[in-house]
This record gives sequence, structure tokens and C-alpha cells, in this order.
Amino acid sequence: MSAEVQTTELESISHRPRRADAQRNYDKLVAAAREAFTRKDRDASLEEIARQAGVGIGTLYRHFPTRQQLLEAVYVDEVEAMCRSAADFADLPPWEALVGWLHRLVGYVTTKQALIEELFVYNGPEAKVFSNCRAALVGAGGPLLERAQAAGLVRTDVCVSDVIHLVSGIAKLSTLEPEQIRHLLDVAIDGLRVRPE
Repeated sequence: MSAEVQTTELESISHRPRRADAQRNYDKLVAAAREAFTRKDRDASLEEIARQAGVGIGTLYRHFPTRQQLLEAVYVDEVEAMCRSAADFADLPPWEALVGWLHRLVGYVTTKQALIEELFVYNGPEAKVFSNCRAALVGAGGPLLERAQAAGLVRTDVCVSDVIHLVSGIAKLSTLEPEQIRHLLDVAIDGLRVRPE
């Protein structure tokens, strides 16, 4: 699946409005919800999110008739940002580019656990929103991995899905401090290196 197709699928999930004032309200609601869910506050009410966004509850419901739709919008918005961030590393040498993006990915996964877990309750792990987002992350990270492999720096027996699973598993170790998570990630990433014969 191409990155262009993945982006289109993600945009179709987010149902972004077109009018400028509606777009501003949409963006404020997503930002307020992102903040609430990043704090791991599963009990944040829609009324509280609307208040934080500076809009009425009716405006929230016009954009997001259900809590699930708001959760999905935040999740998709975050995945889109994570995918776009791969371009931030494109000018770095291959190894540094891959490592930089994987560190950003672990930070993303670490802060999104409450959001993802609540979405699992609504959708289950096999829902289309998750498969589309996984495909988009693979499309974004794949070129970074392939460039490092082409440079002879990374083992060729791994694919980007393997690496994303590895990073996600480390990020989900909720009992560890962020510094410990970063250290474990560095150890795991080092295992991707090609070793001299």
C-alpha cells in the first residue's frame, strides 16, 4: 500500500470539516481531547473537553456525535503527525535518521497508552482505524529502515513492522521511568546493527 493511499485512508477516518470556523473548532476540540487523554485521564468528560476547547457541548457533538469518534480523531491526528515527522529525519545519515524516528515513536506510544486502551474497548485491536494507522506508520518508517539497510548498517532479516512491534513493546512497559525506556530502546536498536564478520 502506498503512502499516498494510506494518507487518504487516514484523512477519510478523521472526517475533517471544510469551513474555516468549523475547522478551528474541530482543531481546538482535538487539541483539548489530546491533552486530556495524554494525561491518562480516561474519565475526562466530553463537557470538560468542550470547556477546555472554549466551545459549547453542542459544537462538540456536531463534530463528534460519540466519544468513540472523538477518540478516533485524536488517535488518527497523532498518527498522521508521527508519520509526517519521518521527513524531519530525511536529511540525517541513515543510522541517525532511523534511530531518531524510533525514539520519537517510543515517545509517541508511551504517551498514548490510555487513549489506545480506551479505543480498544470500543473497537477491538483489529478495527480498521488501527490497521490503517499501522499501515501508515509502516509506510512512514519503511524508507528510513530501508535506507539504513541499503547502507549496510541494519540487518536485512527485519522489516519495519518488526521494528515497530519492538519499539511499541518497549514503550508499553508502564512501570519504567522514561529514562529506563530510552535506555532499553537503545539496547534493542543496537541489536538491529549489522555486525562485522
